[in-house]
Amino acid sequence: MIRPRVVLFLANQRRLLRSSEAALVALAVGIGLIAGVLTLAQNEIAHAVQRFFYGRDIDHLSASTFIEPLRLIALPFGGALLALVGYAVRRRPAAPIDVVEANALHGGVIPFRDSLLVSFQTLLSNGSGASVGLEAAYAQMGGGIASIAGQWLRLRRNDLRVLVGAGAGAAIGAAFGAPLTGAFYAFEIVIGVYTPAALATVAAACLAAALMVRISGASPYLITLPSAHAIVTADYFIYAALGICCAVLGILLMRAITFVEHLVRRSPIPDPARPIMGGLLLIPIAWASPQALSAGHGALHLDLSVQVGLGFLAAIFLLKIAASVVSLGFGFRGGLFFASLFLGSLAGQMFAGLFALVPGAVPVDPTDAALVGMAALAASVVGGPMTMSLLVLETTHDFALTGTAITAALCASTLVRQQFGFSFSTWRLHMRGEAIRSARDIGWVRSLTAGRMMRKDVRTAEASMPISEFRRRFPLGSTGRVVVTKPDGSYAGLVITSSAHSAADADAPIGTLAILADCVLHPSQDVSAVLRTFEREEADDLAVVDESKRVLGIVTEKYVHRRYAAEIEKAQKEFFGES
Repeated sequence: MIRPRVVLFLANQRRLLRSSEAALVALAVGIGLIAGVLTLAQNEIAHAVQRFFYGRDIDHLSASTFIEPLRLIALPFGGALLALVGYAVRRRPAAPIDVVEANALHGGVIPFRDSLLVSFQTLLSNGSGASVGLEAAYAQMGGGIASIAGQWLRLRRNDLRVLVGAGAGAAIGAAFGAPLTGAFYAFEIVIGVYTPAALATVAAACLAAALMVRISGASPYLITLPSAHAIVTADYFIYAALGICCAVLGILLMRAITFVEHLVRRSPIPDPARPIMGGLLLIPIAWASPQALSAGHGALHLDLSVQVGLGFLAAIFLLKIAASVVSLGFGFRGGLFFASLFLGSLAGQMFAGLFALVPGAVPVDPTDAALVGMAALAASVVGGPMTMSLLVLETTHDFALTGTAITAALCASTLVRQQFGFSFSTWRLHMRGEAIRSARDIGWVRSLTAGRMMRKDVRTAEASMPISEFRRRFPLGSTGRVVVTKPDGSYAGLVITSSAHSAADADAPIGTLAILADCVLHPSQDVSAVLRTFEREEADDLAVVDESKRVLGIVTEKYVHRRYAAEIEKAQKEFFGES
């Protein structure tokens, strides 16, 4: 008796969520609270692992002044544990789906086991000291919980994508104690576009998560850092130059990681041994400076609070880059969000120091330059210039400095987009063969295939049939084109009916008039590939064939364009909340 009532209740809730925006916002609040709790829990777990490996007095690993050499064995030991995890899941058909890939290709669907795997690997990597950030785990669990809830409630595709973005953004907002940053992270990086229809849902989740963290009393990733001096007009040009420098550094960093990954894959090092080898290579880097370890937020605050020399900044900058490249290149799991913030702050301080060496130059405050550099380099690597600029606003509460941060971040992201075209997450997906440049939904493009668009009522004729017989069987007006087949039934080309009726030699085989014999479509090709084929061949009709070249159907260019335009219009209506 109870079970039917539960089923009826769930069915009513599903109908309510599909028809009421207010109900979806209420669901987002719940997701935001859960994301906030999960972010706090993961942060505590990562710090507990660090204290286990490096000592109970460890607060922030990267802010440590000294680490006992024996404790650095935690780096290869953490790599060995990662190798064991990799061995346990070696039979997986593909890499885990992250939130960006899920929203771009899978309509927001994330298997929960993927979220658990990414979170566990990231916590283990960061906890053992590898130079990776926890944002991958935060966003994955926030988005993963949202995806599970949305699938269970059978939300529409676009509502599920928005909810996944809200969950991921809420987790990032909770980590920084910055709801605006979390909201724009959701829009720019996870959802891929800003829409008024999604604003309330995303904002509600991020506010709920930030409130949860505030109530708990936990410290956010960045403490409030006031601006040092008033911003003048010249600062906008100076920081625009800093943004361009950060863009170059960001591109070099992403390419360096990919280059090392390729070298490691081509090397004779077995897959399970790669993170162990990476941990061994990290030991001398950590011995040189603990600031290169973990995410780097402890070192970020330390270097901002203490005036250090240009040489020291350059050394830490190079060590941190080396640690990040080795960590990610050798198989540790994590992100570059937190690391890019630290590197950006170092780049900004170095920029200010170098600028001071120019005779007669306007002095640049190192703290302001660090904050602007932080936003610019993170925008270059992670994407989302407004996300990083709002992080500066919520960190400093200074609108004038935020204006310069926006300038630098926009310059950086524009240059990266023009010269590189990817953020770090989409670049890694691109290297796996995925045509993704953002989280914008292209999953419907892949589902709209030649097999779905073809007409199956195909009229055929054998290539050896005389043209006179062809004319008798297919009179003018009966059909526009006929598929010509070989004796074994495989595809041999298309014949335009009118060309057969105007041919001079009526006794010649119809196969002599066949066109497009070497140009066919396959049922799995998506609409983009189909359109490119039509454009390349300048054809009006194309045959769809199977692996043995037997004809399955016909696709016309006009119909493909009409379906493509209809699907785009449908997607736009869903994004803007139109019925």
